[in-house]
Amino acid sequence: MGIVAQPNLIKCKVVDIMDSKFHDLLAEYPLETLLQTIPTGLFLVDIDKIIVYWNTEASRITGYSAAEAVGQHCSFLHGIPCQYECILFSDLSPTAKPISSGPCSFRHKNGKTITLTKNVDLLRDANGKVIGGIEAFVDISRLKKLETSLRAAVEERTYELELEKAGLRSVLDGMVDPAYICNSDYQITFINRAMEDLVGDVKNKLCYQAIYNQSTICHDCPMHEVLSGQIVRQEKTLSETGRTYDIVHSPYPLAKNPTNKLGVSRDVTERIENRRQLQQTNRELDAFVSTVSHDLRSPLTPLIGFADLLDERYSDQLDDIGRESIAEIKKTAEKMKDLLEGLLSLSRVGQLKFPDQPINATSMAEDAMLELADKILELRAKITIEKLPKALIPEPLLTDLFRNLLANALKYAGSHDPHIEIIGQKFATRVRYKVIDHGLGIDDSEHESIFEPFNRGSNIAGQAGTGIGLATVAKIARVAGGSAWVENTPGGGATFIIDLPAP
Repeated sequence: MGIVAQPNLIKCKVVDIMDSKFHDLLAEYPLETLLQTIPTGLFLVDIDKIIVYWNTEASRITGYSAAEAVGQHCSFLHGIPCQYECILFSDLSPTAKPISSGPCSFRHKNGKTITLTKNVDLLRDANGKVIGGIEAFVDISRLKKLETSLRAAVEERTYELELEKAGLRSVLDGMVDPAYICNSDYQITFINRAMEDLVGDVKNKLCYQAIYNQSTICHDCPMHEVLSGQIVRQEKTLSETGRTYDIVHSPYPLAKNPTNKLGVSRDVTERIENRRQLQQTNRELDAFVSTVSHDLRSPLTPLIGFADLLDERYSDQLDDIGRESIAEIKKTAEKMKDLLEGLLSLSRVGQLKFPDQPINATSMAEDAMLELADKILELRAKITIEKLPKALIPEPLLTDLFRNLLANALKYAGSHDPHIEIIGQKFATRVRYKVIDHGLGIDDSEHESIFEPFNRGSNIAGQAGTGIGLATVAKIARVAGGSAWVENTPGGGATFIIDLPAP
């Protein structure tokens, strides 16, 4: 466009200063085509700052055509800082030019301001005399807007993070539990008032120095796990106070790549002591129950034996009352024997050592079924045992568990060809066993109390039992870190469920 407006002038100002090699290049690739196709706004001025050339990109950026721009003084663009100081002709020394990536702005034809970055240089003739100048510019208005928008977004997010941080610190400061934050270099960056009251001034101290009074990193320090996104729980004792704390170490902030560790502590000294005393009491109680049960069971054997002898030898010499008395003696002695054996089984639950390897639960269920074979044949019961997931529990306890549940199901599964199923499920962190019968069932109001010692359901009148079996089942599950409960079987009956940690 510009070269059409004043072809002789552009040729005079530009082409005449080129050497012969450039003339040869222009013969093959015209200068006009080159300048009009570059993706940069470009214009040339003479020594009086009159525009002598204006390319297509310059028209697109500013809105002015070559016909409107060529011949005008460059000040019509209202450039900044051009209005105050001309960058192009401000210093004519050879080392002052070119200037690259200079900040600038023009006024668009529609009145809006365009933000630019430009390169400027002087044009000289063959003798080195300055005859004009050249400016090349790129519109960065959209980039500036984006930069401004991004800066505002960053500032807003930074403000939000600061508010979140201030909020967290306010919450931590108001806690009665000691809390601190340290970075990956173990430098404490924050402690709340409770922690400050506990360890004092931590200025310029590392966490293991300030809290544990150590000169090296704690051997069980969870920093690596926490910075990988894990939450770690520890029980630690402070040597200076002798108090024990339950500490939860969490990543901070809660992001994919945390940079700090948040530690929140709770004093559990009294709780641990109470737990120790309770465990001791339980051990003593179990030992007492075991001793008493064993001592009381010893006289029962001759008592039952003599009752059998009387019944066998002198039954025909006794009247009905005598025979009924002997039968009642035997029945009561057998019931007492079952009760004492149940108490012995209950007392030994917490005394057995847990195995290192998982136990085959299917085999233990089958062993329990064989022990109850006489009762199963008597009732003509059908027992179905699926392949069960393994459990990390002592074999005797697992056998006791299935024996008690199966014996309970046989008592209350009904008298007409009862069907009992033993099935299992495996989850990510749990294993679950179910013993399902289709008998009398248990009233909803008794689902919790049925597992208490000596407590029996209200709808089982006439059935022999001690009320110890299900209490033993619940204790086995509890000692193994699990739980036991009962649900109604669809269509009638009861489903006993044992939930245990997976191996």
